Parts: sequence; structure tokens; C-alpha cells
Amino acid sequence: MTAPDFTHLHQRMLAEISAETIYSSAQLGKAALGRRVMDVMAKVPRHEFVRLELQPFAYDDTPLPIGFDKTISQPFIVAVMTDLLDLRPTDIVLEIGTGLGYQSAILAELAQRVYSIELIEDLAVQARRRLARQGYANIEIRIGNGCGGWPEHAPFDKVIVAAAPELIPAALLYQLKPGGKMVIPAGLPDAQQLMLVEKDVSGTLSTKEIFAVRFSLLEDAEAG
Repeated sequence: MTAPDFTHLHQRMLAEISAETIYSSAQLGKAALGRRVMDVMAKVPRHEFVRLELQPFAYDDTPLPIGFDKTISQPFIVAVMTDLLDLRPTDIVLEIGTGLGYQSAILAELAQRVYSIELIEDLAVQARRRLARQGYANIEIRIGNGCGGWPEHAPFDKVIVAAAPELIPAALLYQLKPGGKMVIPAGLPDAQQLMLVEKDVSGTLSTKEIFAVRFSLLEDAEAG
């Protein structure tokens, strides 16, 4: 497809995100996502982070397969999860589940540095290549199990998880900095909720359910 084709589809995606946000305003507590988040959703080319044969569908507001029974998340969900993090330019972020790097790119536009963990080596290799091609130099990807986080770089200002455990891993809670936020899907496979976890300056944790979601499972041997 040509660049103008993608431009039109990209604009349609942004309109669909805005409409879905209004529809979900009761759960989100607002009818519009932050301007910085929407500007980045407008900037990052999603078609560069999907398989070539699926590029014509890159700007549909839907998950798309990336191989290994994994998907790139629906743009609306990416935007909401990013918005909930309330990212600042100085933030150090931990991401669990790199996939092909689309969410990583969104985070990298808004934070100082992103540390991302991907279990599946082939996806991690592809993500590194795609992110380098887009010029991102503030993302480090590690191949491994995301349940244990990345202790060497902890604590993190923000944590975002792209797969769902039944219970939030204790290591991720521990590695969240006081004053920090985590966005994670959690719950039984048929009853997952997108969760906002906040740790206050004294280290006390609070959780809030946002709305029902369906993500791949985050298991002891899986974090993609």
C-alpha cells in the first residue's frame, strides 16, 4: 500500500479510538484520552509492527496475529493502557510482552527509557529490528520470562503487562517504585479485567478494575 493509503487508514483508527473512548467513558472516568497519548498514537506507524501480509489491516481497531499464537493488541487497548500509566518524560518503564514492538514504540515516545521482556526469541529479534528501523534508541529488549521482572533495572516508575496472570506477580509489584503505576490484565481466562495498580509514596498498593479484556495468558513459562 502507498503512504497516502496508510495516512487515511491511520486517521480512521484515531477516530475509532476516540469513539470507543466516549463509549467507555463510564469505566474510564473521562470521555477523551490525553492529548500526548493521542499524538503518539497518530505518530507511530502501526503497519511497521505487523506482518507484511497483514499491513492492509494494520489500522483496523482490532488485534492482529503476530505468530506463535500471539497478537498485537487492539489500538484502543494500547491507547487506554498507555493513558492509564500517565507517563512522564523522565519515567523508566518495564514492559512485559514485547511482541513485535508496537507498544514499546508508543512507550518510548513518552518515557525516558523502556526495558521490555519477551519470552519468544523470534519475536524479540523481530521487535529489535523493527524498532531500530524506526530509530528508537531508548528501548532495551531481553529474552526471558517476564514474571520475575527485570531486577537489575528496578525499581520502575511504570510497569505495563501485555499478558494476563490470574494473580499479579509479586515480583512486579515489588519492582514498582513508590508513587508508580502498573497497568495489567488479570483474572481467570474468561473473567479478565484490565487493572490499574498504584503504589503510594509509603508503598501501600491499591487496585482498580477498568473493564473486561481478553489477553493471552501470562504463566510461569510465558510472557509474550
